[in-house]
Amino acid sequence: MKKNFMMKRLMTLALLMILHSSLFTLHSMAQKFALVDMDYIFKNIPAYERANEQLAQVSRKWQAEVDALTTEAQTMYKTYQNEVVFLSAEQKKTRQDAIMEKEKQAAELKRKYFGPEGELFKKRTSLMSPIQEEVYNAVKDIADLRGYQLVLDRASDTGIIFGSPKIDISDEVLRKLGYSN
Repeated sequence: MKKNFMMKRLMTLALLMILHSSLFTLHSMAQKFALVDMDYIFKNIPAYERANEQLAQVSRKWQAEVDALTTEAQTMYKTYQNEVVFLSAEQKKTRQDAIMEKEKQAAELKRKYFGPEGELFKKRTSLMSPIQEEVYNAVKDIADLRGYQLVLDRASDTGIIFGSPKIDISDEVLRKLGYSN
């Protein structure tokens, strides 16, 4: 009987030690999270807004160049359609080739400016990367200082349904960058 009692006591003590150890491990593994709203941050950085405006202006300028070539090709085609009955086979071929060349020029210009590795992409990278890196470094510094293991962007499409304003560090990031809000 005494042996049974001692066994139960030993088991209870072992169980309590395991439970205490588990709770300590869970507590030490608890992670701290924070949220930022990158859209909000970037809208409050004047250099970012200026860069966006500059990109919009250059984009409109380049689009006008592409549109001019496209319009020129369309005009050439309409003229060709109106005069096709009066043209010889050789003249038809010459005009068709000229129209196709103009359309090709428009497509190449569009790809040059707006393609995946185009001028707009390069311009956006050169203007935005330094600002984005500065914001990233500020977020990283704050995360390191406060012990956050994870910082999520509430503006991105991450599926965050609710985030407490208490863990939103967007204003702190802006202050760290020198933009008070």
